[in-house]
Amino acid sequence: MTATKIKVTKDTLIGDVIKNSPSGTKIIEKYFGNGCFTCPGVKVESIAFGAMMHNVDPNKIVDEINALSD
Repeated sequence: MTATKIKVTKDTLIGDVIKNSPSGTKIIEKYFGNGCFTCPGVKVESIAFGAMMHNVDPNKIVDEINALSD
């Protein structure tokens, strides 16, 4: 069985990226720090929200995650 890669958008929850993309986790850590891994907010906060909180362009994060092979 092969996994189907899901396209990430600005509305994708940070927790979903952490859960479903090992390489995407590195991108989340790069832009948001490692606090996301213990914060309960990742279950309800989108990439766009995290990007706003960290003053980062959400499109840059989304593009990097979608360019990954996993």
